Amino acid sequence: MSRRLRIAIASLVLLMVAMLATGCSDPWQRPHASPSAVGEPGAGFLPEGTPGPETTVTPSPGSWSDVRPSAGYRVVLVSGGADDQTRVLTAGVQEWAKDERVDLRTVQATGDPIDDISRAIDLGPDLIVSAGNGVIDALALITASHLDQDFLIIGAEVAEPTHNVTAVCWEGASFRGEGLPMASAYDPDSFTPERVGRAITAGTTAVLTGTTGIIVWID
Repeated sequence: MSRRLRIAIASLVLLMVAMLATGCSDPWQRPHASPSAVGEPGAGFLPEGTPGPETTVTPSPGSWSDVRPSAGYRVVLVSGGADDQTRVLTAGVQEWAKDERVDLRTVQATGDPIDDISRAIDLGPDLIVSAGNGVIDALALITASHLDQDFLIIGAEVAEPTHNVTAVCWEGASFRGEGLPMASAYDPDSFTPERVGRAITAGTTAVLTGTTGIIVWID
């Protein structure tokens, strides 16, 4: 092998190593700055004082509108169901992520929900958002074992949330798991794109401002 060919091969190997280290590796495996809220909630977002665990709060309409996540916010959406309501929830979260330039990945919960949620946790996101009643029972089991991971449930809730679980519900959407009564009668028609948009923004505002472990009730 000629000296010129050896140099060319060595240069190619070094180039491939550099590409793997910079452009081809998964960016989620690299450290990034802790997320923060850009902007502040308006008056009436939360009651006076810090809400206690499992408290239901009813923010003033639109009081969450001026808050968005900082650049690089990493979110995994766990979508658990094939019904129309889950599709509306999923589309709403995806639209929010596009508008806010959130780095969103999706896990379709098509197998064992606990395994699917575990896959989402293993990705190391800043926030896991759930859409669909099919994953609620699994969330009730797994969230207490991962207290350093924030979870946001849209259109449902778990019965006894730990401090890392925040839920957003509304009249007609407050599923709490199999065999448990809901805070309101289930109404599939209450799942609209507009309401889901308000829910994901209000919910992430609560998480980003450090008010977690509560139920956010919206119109």
